[in-house]
Amino acid sequence: MLHRDRAALVVVDVQSRLLPTIHDSETTLRQIVRSIRGFQLLGAPVIVTEQYRRGLGATHPAIQEAVLTPPPKDGSLPTDLAPPHDAFAVTPGFEVLEKMTFSCAADPTFLGHIEQLGRRQIVLVGIEAHVCVLQTALQLVEREFETFVLADAVSSRSPRNVEIALSRMSQEGVRHASVEMAIFEMLHVCATDEFKAWLKLIK
Repeated sequence: MLHRDRAALVVVDVQSRLLPTIHDSETTLRQIVRSIRGFQLLGAPVIVTEQYRRGLGATHPAIQEAVLTPPPKDGSLPTDLAPPHDAFAVTPGFEVLEKMTFSCAADPTFLGHIEQLGRRQIVLVGIEAHVCVLQTALQLVEREFETFVLADAVSSRSPRNVEIALSRMSQEGVRHASVEMAIFEMLHVCATDEFKAWLKLIK
């Protein structure tokens, strides 16, 4: 079971030049933003990665906005998922890591940040499911992290590749969840301010 004091969210390579080629990209992006908001509400860390930024561009503006700003008091998600944002600064408590390896877990800087956080439950969202997300998940399992993928917040250019990737991850010991499932698990109880804020995010 996921626990807020053990879990960290890793947002894998949601970059502006790659996202338009992704199957059901708008829905995927909304779910990723929702997952970030959920982790923020719970005070759990979020790490954002970029794959070869020069080629694939910066992290999508909607992800930047979610990382850089606190959740709206009314719990709403933005209706426009491409707000203007020229620079990618990072707020305290969040990490943005550029990598050249497909797997985040093959990058020493990424691994160093994970170890510093002291979190052994790693929750993955992002793109592409069958390349960077898959390889990250498999290597995290090899390193004995409890690894989760939020199946409604990952995608690839081909939906068939998403299906194959999720099946492969399951076979290799990666646990599947949805965005709502993960956040409700970590909330644990209802009738709190966090719970009420989360309900607004998913309505």
